Amino acid sequence: MNEQDCKKRLKELKCCVIIPTYNNDKFLESVIQGVMNFSNDIFVVNDGSTDQTVQILSNYNQLNIISYPENKGKGYALRKAFEEALKKRFEYAIAIDSDSQHDPKDIPIFVESLSKHPEAFIIGVREMPVDHVSRSSSFANKFSNFWFRFITGVDLQDTQSGYRLYPIKRLSGIKYFTNKYEFELEILVRAAWRNIEIIQVPVSVYYPPQKERVTHFRPFKDFGRISVLNTVFVFIALLYIKPFAFLKHLKKENIKEFLKTNLVNTQDSDMKLVWSVMFGLFMGIIPIWGYQLIAAIALAHFLKLNKLIVIVTANISIPPMIPIILYFSYLTGGLILYNHFDSHINISFEYVKHNLVQYIIGSLVLAICVSICMGFITFLFLKIFRKKRITN
Repeated sequence: MNEQDCKKRLKELKCCVIIPTYNNDKFLESVIQGVMNFSNDIFVVNDGSTDQTVQILSNYNQLNIISYPENKGKGYALRKAFEEALKKRFEYAIAIDSDSQHDPKDIPIFVESLSKHPEAFIIGVREMPVDHVSRSSSFANKFSNFWFRFITGVDLQDTQSGYRLYPIKRLSGIKYFTNKYEFELEILVRAAWRNIEIIQVPVSVYYPPQKERVTHFRPFKDFGRISVLNTVFVFIALLYIKPFAFLKHLKKENIKEFLKTNLVNTQDSDMKLVWSVMFGLFMGIIPIWGYQLIAAIALAHFLKLNKLIVIVTANISIPPMIPIILYFSYLTGGLILYNHFDSHINISFEYVKHNLVQYIIGSLVLAICVSICMGFITFLFLKIFRKKRITN
């Protein structure tokens, strides 16, 4: 695709190009000139630069310039650009860094990929030469890739690449809570959770000599914020996203297939499966909210139980079930402590505060009772259906 065809196709797709910049006057002009060869719709965000950025931008009347005096971070700059692009009725935006590491000549790659995958979120996977990449950058990227896969189930090679095509129309309406480098991870996770297709395309990368390189990434602070964000997303994924995704796909056929594959036809013994069901339910009910799945998986590995069965049964504590578990935990606790079964409990945070012992004891007893009952049912199920399998 030549330059003129690229400009025409970007216009047809309602796609603009965004260049966020902060104190990159050494490379900014060359990046702008390169992008102008492929696009007529360019947004440059001056994120509080204190160098010659303002003077450079004053030479380009054809650009959409967004500028503010205080540096607020790359995430904030991208969000401001998205807002302005949406106002001008753009539906997609290609983001390219202003430090010359990204080559504007790769813009047609994004255009061709978008043509094949409408409404996709497209990541430019950098061909990173080992000799020029620091150990900290390599580790940070592998760290981010691992946790992204854990949180979303999507396997990406370069989650930290800033060269991207954002489907800004589909992403509109999301309330983000990050403003700096970690925003690029947040929006990627949010897109995956919205079931937006994520496509990877190869792009080149240029690392200037160390003396010429400009970076505003602060390893300790920025990596720390990314780690905190990953931790938050892990909890959200375990407590909300994954349980609801499981329920969403829970159909009669799926249940039959799951039971057939993981209970009837598995090589595990009957008692191992029974104990796995019981343990998962017990861990899902006991009062360690937020840590149930993590603790259940770790202990299941130590006890050599069927981890998949443990994870599935521990999901009894998904959000829709939490009020029911709380309610019956308090009822059970009241019956044990006071020999009183009050069915008119008005559960609130204040009630929890003043009746914590009742809740803890009740939840432990409830967990034991439910796990024993379901263990017995599982035992009967296995005896019946595994016997049929052997007979057939």
